Amino acid sequence: MESNKAEKSVQASQHPYIGMWVTEDGNIRHELLPNGRYDEARGQRQSAYTGSYILEDDYIEYVDDTGFTADGVFKNGVLYHAGMVFYREVKK
Repeated sequence: MESNKAEKSVQASQHPYIGMWVTEDGNIRHELLPNGRYDEARGQRQSAYTGSYILEDDYIEYVDDTGFTADGVFKNGVLYHAGMVFYREVKK
């Protein structure tokens, strides 16, 4: 089972959903890193939540470093996660 998770993490490192996702107001910034980790900032609090993730098609599963789990789904270029809506950050 561990090798399966490692394989999915490698696949995630090449996934098009990698990058920064933000709520409409910009208060929550959720970065999917290419190494299968995520880093979520909230307001001025950097790295409020960190952990690992696995992508499978349009589904994402998170395991926070403290042990809790969450999931989300990508639909039409939008990430729906934990009752929040995230949009791909557009660099200016």
